[in-house]
Amino acid sequence: TSPQIRQLSSGINAEYGGPKKHLKRLNAPKKWMLDKLSGKFAPRPSAGPHKLRESMPLIVLIRNKLKYSLTYGETKKVTMSRAIKVDGKVRTDICFPTGFMDVVSIDKTGEHFRMLFDVKGRFLIHRVKKEEAAYKLCNVKSVRTAAKGVPVITTHDGRTIRYPDPLIKVHDTVKLDIATNKAVDFIKFEPGNLAYITGGQNCGRIGIITHKEKHPGSFDIVHVKDSVGHSFATRLTNVFPIGKGKQAWVSLPRGKGVRLSIAEERDRKLAAKAKEM
Repeated sequence: TSPQIRQLSSGINAEYGGPKKHLKRLNAPKKWMLDKLSGKFAPRPSAGPHKLRESMPLIVLIRNKLKYSLTYGETKKVTMSRAIKVDGKVRTDICFPTGFMDVVSIDKTGEHFRMLFDVKGRFLIHRVKKEEAAYKLCNVKSVRTAAKGVPVITTHDGRTIRYPDPLIKVHDTVKLDIATNKAVDFIKFEPGNLAYITGGQNCGRIGIITHKEKHPGSFDIVHVKDSVGHSFATRLTNVFPIGKGKQAWVSLPRGKGVRLSIAEERDRKLAAKAKEM
């Protein structure tokens, strides 16, 4: 039978064998910063709490970024020794997807890392202390009522939290205790609060929310001003509140999310080189 007939008879496309299992290296997200010439393929993230293009598989983190292994086989041995925890849970899948705000812990070395973005939109593995690794911030994606009238919220990392504070709305941020999976505090999405940009051309920038524009039938736009006075605008879905007022609830990477212009970046590099000489 022809592929078209098989497709009609089964209800799905029978010409292909289910979901894709490979990822070409040139098609891998640029935010992973993989080189082009180290092979034809890249690790494809497993299905998990983050989308493929908004996550980084554990193998890229362990082998390419932290340099704790040199090969695929070595990385497999590291994860199968149950040494790697993501958000407090042991993960043995080397392609498990880690995403924004996830906490990766390595108990054998006593190290903890939080997944953030740098000002150029690339993944940044930010080292944190043990006290800070006990919690994470989660952006609220939906608020609804589940079975038997139980109120629940769904977060950006696929969590469902039951019986949240009634004041929590979509686009707010909750502070989640990783050990108990309970929301201990929350940040309202409102002007005057500090926010991290997690998508678009301004990904990785940090600033104060100034105001929101509503565009019925299109995308709502949020205006943000960073700590040096640069103003920019982005879509509402890209804005992730991380603090009340100017105080961030998580430690921030070097540079505090301020993007420099090309000229400012050049001047800073020249000044650093002059200081070394």
